Amino acid sequence: MSDEESDQQLSDDQKLEIAKWFLTNSPAGEIQYISKDIRSVLMDNDLYNKAASEAFPIYNKNHLISIEMPNRSGDVVVTTFAELSDTEYLDPRTAQVAVVDHVKQVCIDVRPATDDELCSPYIEEFRCDLDAEILKYVGEAYKKGVCSVYCINGKDAEGPGLDFELAVVINASRCSPQNFW
Repeated sequence: MSDEESDQQLSDDQKLEIAKWFLTNSPAGEIQYISKDIRSVLMDNDLYNKAASEAFPIYNKNHLISIEMPNRSGDVVVTTFAELSDTEYLDPRTAQVAVVDHVKQVCIDVRPATDDELCSPYIEEFRCDLDAEILKYVGEAYKKGVCSVYCINGKDAEGPGLDFELAVVINASRCSPQNFW
């Protein structure tokens, strides 16, 4: 490497992309640790906040993190199947929408789901039956597992002969970084 190359500084855009890469590629359960290191390396809160606000939602959805809703009403799984907006995620089991702070990985508010956000009563019957069986399975196979069943296509079907699709999401990750050191 020449002296000229070693004197060049990275642009803010380059730093931002590198920070986002490290955050989105953090191992399961490690993003909070990585983010502290990224913040100290960047030494620029505005740049860190921009990187975090873009990377955390991607990471959270890729890792299907589950977030406890207030009043212990259940856990919402952060997944594209549940995503209503950048910060709102449907929990079909409780018919609630959780408002998520992606960077803090917490639920900051809950509201009832609207009829437009829920599937039809006809489909809900199938969704609930499948959800009950998946809950039983996860309870037996994964002690701390979290699951949910979403209608991902045809949620307005009102009777037999109409197609619809359900998606099952199971998160049973157990992260104990101290076990690796």
